[in-house]
Amino acid sequence: MFNAIVIDKDDSGYRANLQQLDEAQLPEGDVTVAVAYSTLNFKDGLAITGSSPVVRQFPMVPGIDLAGTVEHSSHPDYKIGDQVLLNGWGVGENHWGGLAQKARLNGDWLIPLPKAFTAAQAMAVGTAGYTAMLCILALERNGVTPAQGEVLVTGANGGVGSFAIALLSKLGFRVVASTGRVSEHEYLQQLGASEIIDRATLSEPGKPLAKERWGAVIDSVGSHTLANACASTRAEGTVAACGLAQGMDFPASVAPFILRGVTLAGINSVTQPKARRLQAWERLAKDLDFSLLTLISHEMGLSEAIEAAPRLLAGQLRGRVVVDVNR
Repeated sequence: MFNAIVIDKDDSGYRANLQQLDEAQLPEGDVTVAVAYSTLNFKDGLAITGSSPVVRQFPMVPGIDLAGTVEHSSHPDYKIGDQVLLNGWGVGENHWGGLAQKARLNGDWLIPLPKAFTAAQAMAVGTAGYTAMLCILALERNGVTPAQGEVLVTGANGGVGSFAIALLSKLGFRVVASTGRVSEHEYLQQLGASEIIDRATLSEPGKPLAKERWGAVIDSVGSHTLANACASTRAEGTVAACGLAQGMDFPASVAPFILRGVTLAGINSVTQPKARRLQAWERLAKDLDFSLLTLISHEMGLSEAIEAAPRLLAGQLRGRVVVDVNR
């Protein structure tokens, strides 16, 4: 038997509970993992609370990230005792995820846990840090350098935003952080933000073109914020879009793309090929200041994750939530 958060939906309604499950109940897969740590992401918050139809199959174990040890494997790349890592692939949405003490998965979704990271450190990074690095790789592919000007990071207090600031700063960029929480200014400066602006300056309807400012943007907010970020990006700049905290809409004009040559790069962290995943984690091992992990993340037990989910969605939790599934 093992502990897991299980989401159910039936005539009694939508609910998430901590339950004991039998290993025989695990879904199909060629690798069984004894999970050490998982995370609580925005998508997990939506799944646990039911505030957005993230989960469409029931029962479901949420958790889009996990790190742990292989217990059983018929996959050629993995053997018993291997340390592994997973981000995305619809796990926690369409296939039972990491907020449990055991997971059975398609081995093609896994990568080896990079030697630079412990399982807990890898989950402190998780999908958020991995996505931030995918954004930076997209900027680099488009030739973005610190010489092109400031980089705007929206949703700065969230997981993606926190890691984007830390990574960009270490890479030599001048980072401007957008946040609605004035109380977090010191935190953002510790991560490496050179300037902090109020998110209200970006979150309302704006002009099709605004004064050029940003050499590049990493946006995890979407909606009017993304539209305004594009409108104020400098000629030939790149905007990496990876989130929709404000909304899925994009009330924008084609003007920045046609008149200034701005590139809008969409970042899909869920189904990236293995080579790109390995590249992102190799760069994280090289470019991340590991001393910041204790600042960016905090840990909780599996039993605490359900109560934390609505607070995460309300923007009341800073940075990353690491879940120790064994407590």
